[in-house]
Amino acid sequence: MADKYFTDTGAWFALFYRRDSHHPDAVRIWHRTERERIRIITTNHVLDELATLLARRTSYNFSGNRLREIYDSDIRIERPMESDELDALDFFLKYADQKISFTDCLSFVVMRKLGLRKAFTFDRHFEYAGFEIIS
Repeated sequence: MADKYFTDTGAWFALFYRRDSHHPDAVRIWHRTERERIRIITTNHVLDELATLLARRTSYNFSGNRLREIYDSDIRIERPMESDELDALDFFLKYADQKISFTDCLSFVVMRKLGLRKAFTFDRHFEYAGFEIIS
């Protein structure tokens, strides 16, 4: 079975935004995922964050076109249930002192639900939550 990576907002952003400090690493990791046929999984919440961030740093057209590429690909986009959101809220409140975003908390819940261990991200909160960050 091929490996699977959850892909977070920051990784998508770094991949698409050339001026991001993580851009070279994101491109290198992305090329490896393609070579090794690694299955990419994300959530609609991550894409929501990405759309806004990318639009504000570039343009709405650029952002929309990048999202269209994602939606037109074979990337698996998970759509969490209300119960997942409530589990994420529990996590969000429990670790409020860590200032982890709600989207990240929801990503953790989805990753656990799907049995995913590896994240394509530059956000150390994933490590704190017990996941392996791909480098």
